[in-house]
Amino acid sequence: MEFLDARVFSADYFLPLLGALIAGSLIGVERGHRGQPAGFRTHALLCVTSAILMVAANHQTAWVGADTPHDMIRIDPVRMSHGILTGVGFLGGGVIFREGFTVHGLTTAASIWITSALGILYGVGFWSVAIAGTVLAIIILSTFRILDRLLPQQALAEVTIRYKRDGAPDTAELRRQILELGLDPAPFSHRLIKKGAIIEHGATVRANKRERMDRLAALLRDNGKVLEFEITPRNH
Repeated sequence: MEFLDARVFSADYFLPLLGALIAGSLIGVERGHRGQPAGFRTHALLCVTSAILMVAANHQTAWVGADTPHDMIRIDPVRMSHGILTGVGFLGGGVIFREGFTVHGLTTAASIWITSALGILYGVGFWSVAIAGTVLAIIILSTFRILDRLLPQQALAEVTIRYKRDGAPDTAELRRQILELGLDPAPFSHRLIKKGAIIEHGATVRANKRERMDRLAALLRDNGKVLEFEITPRNH
């Protein structure tokens, strides 16, 4: 077949795909090791797909047909990259979900985004930036995790406490108890439920040590006046 000429087997076509496969696989291994919903195969496929589309966009003269006038061919890789990143936005949105007050999947969505961007860079042959970006992405996802644990962090939680109406403390007393544990409560919300039989107090509570949330849970658990309580972390 006449299209099976030397150009078809050019390194300009295959090396970008190989680089994208390696980069996507390395990032995917890290994500899969963490048990994330988008792992090894997802990142590898995404990076290779982005590279394939960019290689095809950059070498239109090789596949549009010899009879097509060259002045009719418009090689515009930027438009292709915009289309790729738009599609990746939907894919990234699929791994983000909310559980209570906590949002999960943001890091995985970001890894999907950078994996696609790396595939684009490999596809256009921008090797220096693509390789540097791959190394930095792996460093951020792996090494920075350790650094993140070492940095001081504030813990936020939504605290809801339910009492019988006739045994509920006032908010001043409740605030005092929480402050004694080294926690910083926001203004309380109040609600009567179960036809007025139960009063519910709620607040966002901030702490500079996560262990203090455990102390709050122990205090509420040992309080015989507390019917129910919920402590929902807002960040992990």
